[in-house]
Amino acid sequence: MKKILTLFAVVGLFAFTGCEGPEGPPGQDGYDGLIGQVFEREVDFNPTGYSVLIPFPGGQIYPYDVVLVYHRYDVDNGNSIWRLIPQTYYMNDGGALDFNYDFTRNDVSIWLAADFPLNTLSTDWTQNQVFRIVIVPGENIGTSKSINKKDYSDYNAVIKKYNIDDSSVKRVKL
Repeated sequence: MKKILTLFAVVGLFAFTGCEGPEGPPGQDGYDGLIGQVFEREVDFNPTGYSVLIPFPGGQIYPYDVVLVYHRYDVDNGNSIWRLIPQTYYMNDGGALDFNYDFTRNDVSIWLAADFPLNTLSTDWTQNQVFRIVIVPGENIGTSKSINKKDYSDYNAVIKKYNIDDSSVKRVKL
C-alpha cells in the first residue's frame, strides 16, 4: 500500500510540474527608479518685491515630491558652504534678514524679508545669490507625518541619503 501511494505521489508530482498553460497578459511597466534632481541658480533680488520665481527645469514635479532650497552662504577653500532655507541672518546693526521659499508643482519662489527696510541691504545680500534646489522624490520620504521628522539641514547628507548625483550641476544665472 505504501508503494502504491508513493507511486501516485511521484506520478502526480511529475504531472503537475510538467503542466503548462497559456501565457498570461503582460504586466505593467516598472519604474526606472526614482531619481532626485539638483539644479543651481544664481539670482538677483530686485527692489520690486525682493523675490524670484524659478521654474523647474523638467516642467512639473510629482505631487508628493519635496523641494529643498540651499543658500550658498560662503566659500571656504573652494568649497561652497550651503545652508538650508528658511535661514535667518543677523546683521551687525541688530537687524534680522530672512531667506525663505515655497514651491508648487511648477516652480519655486525664493524671497527676502527683514525687520528693516530691504532697500538698505548691501548688494552682497541681494545680487549674485546662489541657490541649490533639490527635488527629493516623494516615495523616498514616506507619509506626510514623517516629512517633519527628517533633518535636511546638511546638504551633503541629503545628497548622499537620497543617492542624488550633483556632480554635473551647472549654475544658471537668472
